[in-house]
Amino acid sequence: MTSRPSRHVACNRPNPPASASSGITVRSAESDSWDAWDAVIQHAFGEGWSPESRAAWDSLREPDRCLSAYLGTELVGTAGAYSFSMTVPGGAAQPVAGVTAVAVAPTARRRGVMRAMMRHQLHELHEHGREPLAALTASQPQIYGRFGYGLATWRMQLRARTGPGALPAAPAAAADVRMRLADPAEALPACRTVYDELLPSRPGLMARNDLWAQRQLHDPPAERGGASPLRCVLAEADGQVRGYAYYATKPEWGQEGPHGRTVVREVHALDPVTRLALWRYLFDLDLMSHLEVNGLAPDDPLLHQLTDVRAAKPSFMDGMYLRLVDAGRALAARTYAVPVDLVLDVHDAFCPWNTGRWRLTGDEHGARCERTTAAADVALGATELGSLYLGGMSAASLEGAARVIGLRPGAVARLGTAFAHEPLPLMAFGF
Repeated sequence: MTSRPSRHVACNRPNPPASASSGITVRSAESDSWDAWDAVIQHAFGEGWSPESRAAWDSLREPDRCLSAYLGTELVGTAGAYSFSMTVPGGAAQPVAGVTAVAVAPTARRRGVMRAMMRHQLHELHEHGREPLAALTASQPQIYGRFGYGLATWRMQLRARTGPGALPAAPAAAADVRMRLADPAEALPACRTVYDELLPSRPGLMARNDLWAQRQLHDPPAERGGASPLRCVLAEADGQVRGYAYYATKPEWGQEGPHGRTVVREVHALDPVTRLALWRYLFDLDLMSHLEVNGLAPDDPLLHQLTDVRAAKPSFMDGMYLRLVDAGRALAARTYAVPVDLVLDVHDAFCPWNTGRWRLTGDEHGARCERTTAAADVALGATELGSLYLGGMSAASLEGAARVIGLRPGAVARLGTAFAHEPLPLMAFGF
């Protein structure tokens, strides 16, 4: 199951042959009852949805990209995809299928239902040719390596003590940055402008259309856990919005006085001074003694700005899992940190059209990736390609784990240097 309920993967063509052989039928969900479809997801995830959450997810649904799996006449599985655009190394935007709502009814587990849906979905993506990449977040990470998805990004969670002195003194230029509280909905256009300007700067960032921008404001009272409504602060300079933060506060009191928490949902800024000014604002709210933030990149500058690094407790979790649907097209779509000319021997049992030798040539200006019969320099699988693609994982580490095999001296080192990217990739929102 992918993380948290969402939905939706195109499927108007005949099923891949493997589905019917196991008694499982996978087809478009467009003619199904959405109540029944959603019920499978809720049973699989062991949860119920509030009316507000149900309405929010329903507004994002792409019905023509939803799949249903049947055993006989019983609906037992769901899968879907969103139509996203994602930044890849080099700053270009590439179409990516945001795989979501992958769920199997508890009465049909270990019957091959998920495998049938994943195979159908990837075959459909390949035949359609629209998206060379597929991405997901995973509620159970051990599942998706079987289908060629590799861990491509980490996300950092941070809990830190707040108050005066938590961050360094503001530079002189910060005097020109003005903080202004704003209604989150009314500030949305300005916040979107900042986010959109930042998109090319970091691999993994996905563009937000109108519906996904509204999703960032989702804040039903039943899901606040005692915190305040969502708040927004804008950072302005010379009359222009240069950054913003979405956050909430949760007041708490004890015998020693207030020890509330500031819960940060998102911080983005167009320059380092504005970013520091926003964090100084968030670290210095009255009656709050701690700050919590989820979803930072592992190389986020905040860790280097804390005056006492021991006052913060960072932890790291897996973020985005990525799969190359069309290996040649995907590898040619990004740029490389240094000139590269390597032959990759790719093994992809789940998407056999990717299996074979590929000659990758390129540099910081562009790349080509074509089939070849030349001797290979490096051998690796689809999962490893997915991990390496955005530049956030180490080829040397994968070699040390016996997951990438160098066939010529120094080849893995050259591969790792070419694929690496700074800043590290980030998945800015879940789906």
